[in-house]
Amino acid sequence: MFDFSDLLRLLVSVFFILPTVSIIREAGYYLAAVLLGATNKYIVVGSGPVLFRFPSIEVRRYFFMTSWITYDEIQPDHKFWHILIYASPMLSNIIVAVIINSLLGAEILGGEIFWNTFLFYTFYFVLFDALPVYQPDGQPTNGRAIYDVIRHNHWHTSERSYDDPNHPAARTKEQEETIKNRDRDIERKDEA
Repeated sequence: MFDFSDLLRLLVSVFFILPTVSIIREAGYYLAAVLLGATNKYIVVGSGPVLFRFPSIEVRRYFFMTSWITYDEIQPDHKFWHILIYASPMLSNIIVAVIINSLLGAEILGGEIFWNTFLFYTFYFVLFDALPVYQPDGQPTNGRAIYDVIRHNHWHTSERSYDDPNHPAARTKEQEETIKNRDRDIERKDEA
């Protein structure tokens, strides 16, 4: 039964655990980008109006909703390194989860409910990031980006090559349908 303590756990999950897992995820990107010599690295946590920013990080009002990183091209520009970049957020979450799970198993960490919730969201992020699909806005998940590198020798860059309908890895029929439905819904909303 859902009670007041569950409501508190939900609020902690939304306003603390999800943003923390997002930051760990983006830190994986950031570390890989640093190691591969990328310049102009910039992490954005959340969506909506900017709450505050530092030279390489920006936090927005709805900080619990999404996150991403941008960077210039990496050096060396090779297939393996692009796969590493795409895998880095999943690897960072897995590494942190394994460490926390080990500390729980050794009974070093207390608050098992909190940490179990943390581990749940960590693996939730990994699972959905690993699925090789395109998102409704046309961007690939990291799993799809890795697939495109391996299968089509194509990596997604700031050029947004996934928006090029002539590229063999650009869009699936299902993705085209999703984008068409999204655009139709936006038009209907604008007409209302």
